[in-house]
Amino acid sequence: MSSEKLPDQLVRLWRLPTGPRLGRPAELDVDRVVGTAVALADRAGLHGATLPKIAAALGVTPMSLYRHIGSKDELNDLMADHGLGSATELAVSQGGWRADLRRWALAQLEVFRRHPWLTQLPISGPPRGPNAIDWMDAGLRALRGTKLDSASKVGVIMVVSGYVRQGFVLAHQLEHGSRAAGLDQTQVEQNYGRDLARLVDPGRYPDAAQLFGSTIFEEAPAADGSDDHDFTFGLELVLDGVAAAILDAEPGADGSA
Repeated sequence: MSSEKLPDQLVRLWRLPTGPRLGRPAELDVDRVVGTAVALADRAGLHGATLPKIAAALGVTPMSLYRHIGSKDELNDLMADHGLGSATELAVSQGGWRADLRRWALAQLEVFRRHPWLTQLPISGPPRGPNAIDWMDAGLRALRGTKLDSASKVGVIMVVSGYVRQGFVLAHQLEHGSRAAGLDQTQVEQNYGRDLARLVDPGRYPDAAQLFGSTIFEEAPAADGSDDHDFTFGLELVLDGVAAAILDAEPGADGSA
């Protein structure tokens, strides 16, 4: 693939050759800078991957990094694409659009669990990097057999991926708040339910009072620690909406022949 006339950011993002190199290979390159940044972020969060800290880990000056990453914003894009990784394991269908799209969503959730800092990066635009396009391709492939048009397919994968991202952020924030309070999530929910049951007036908040009077906040999570009920419930609601859109796109869905 030629890098001619492409923006420098895309050339670096796709690791395109920029011409013949003479002499010894450079000791520093895009892959080494980005790999170091991701390793630092995995250990200490996004604040641990500042340019001075990356430079210190590499034994170079911060200014020397700009020859390889262009800018801090470009480094964010490079880290995001690296962190996403490839979606090639999703290439084989699991039996229909819903199963494939569900697997696509859950695979994204696992990526965020491995690299929580990914959700802290600003979204600077549509997918552009090779790994981001790989995930886009996998999402579109899940919808290949439907009658949705291209714009609708893009809309679907944006909604599903947005749900996954926000679902992870909420769960991560709740977990962080629980740790800060020195409690586990079960204790936090139980305390919340018990406190609000005492405060909520059934005369003013009848439906909320009924909720807090139930045992929902007393229920323990699954014994194996894998209780993702809230996330799964929401994901299935989203997929129900996708199913309705797919049904509407079928010929004759509007009553025509």
